[in-house]
Amino acid sequence: MPNEKKQCQHTAKLCAALEKNENYRKFKAYADRILALGNDSLEKTIAIAVSLCLVCAVLVSFAAVALKPLQVNNKELDMKKNILDVAGLLEEGSNIDTAFAEKIEAKIVDLATGEYVESINAADYDQRKAAKDPAQSVAIPKQQDIAHIRVKAKYAKVFLVKEGGAIKSIILPINGYGLWSTLYGFLSLDPDGQTVQSINFYDQAETPGLGGEVVNPNWRALWKGKKVYAETDQPSMEKGLIAEADMGEPALSLIKGVVDNSKPGSQYQVDGLAGATLTSTGVTNLIRYWTSKEGFAPYLSKVRTVKGVKS
Repeated sequence: MPNEKKQCQHTAKLCAALEKNENYRKFKAYADRILALGNDSLEKTIAIAVSLCLVCAVLVSFAAVALKPLQVNNKELDMKKNILDVAGLLEEGSNIDTAFAEKIEAKIVDLATGEYVESINAADYDQRKAAKDPAQSVAIPKQQDIAHIRVKAKYAKVFLVKEGGAIKSIILPINGYGLWSTLYGFLSLDPDGQTVQSINFYDQAETPGLGGEVVNPNWRALWKGKKVYAETDQPSMEKGLIAEADMGEPALSLIKGVVDNSKPGSQYQVDGLAGATLTSTGVTNLIRYWTSKEGFAPYLSKVRTVKGVKS
């Protein structure tokens, strides 16, 4: 009861303050005049329609502001889930935040040098936003822009899975244009910086059933064990979608049809997406770009442990 009395007192004070406000009195007089008009009045119809639009706009704006923290949190949670997934650490029913904090370490890499950048807080760094900021990004020369992304951030956020202080997985962010959209994903490599563990595209708008099959678990499973860099000079591949690759250069690509694992060079090949040649080419190009000297090759050369493979 005391709380109800206080609320009534506050309401009475608010009403008294409004009654003293000249603008409120004018508005109230106008509202009373409009409501007194007949339902067939054009002025009344327009006034009510405008009022409803204003009320809806206020409600939508309020909802957008109020829900923004929740949206940001859900976006971060989904990103962590995709990283755990590509690392093979996603367990059903597990707490995503806890699993990520325990098993994943984020680091910032200078793409030009391959060195870690300790002065930037990895938790706060958004690579996609940085790519849109002229101060944090660089334009990609047309002849080198095989992924068709035009600009890239100077620094990239990589994710490391460690066990007993040793690196078990290196997870690289990748993106590039397919047929209809820019595909954003992660490529997980062994500590050798050469052998693929998994790939995952978390944001894409390719044709469902065709290019959209980049999210199909069966197709993603084909990547496991494939090699990124050519260990010998590779000629233009049979049924391939890319040109030849020199030793030490990115060689991994999608081909037209099904890979024949009995043939030399099959370790650099992945089945193409049936009926989606342009998306397949786009995936090949984005992999080629981000594992090249323009992407993560300088960084991978510093963490690679397998001999005989150069950047």
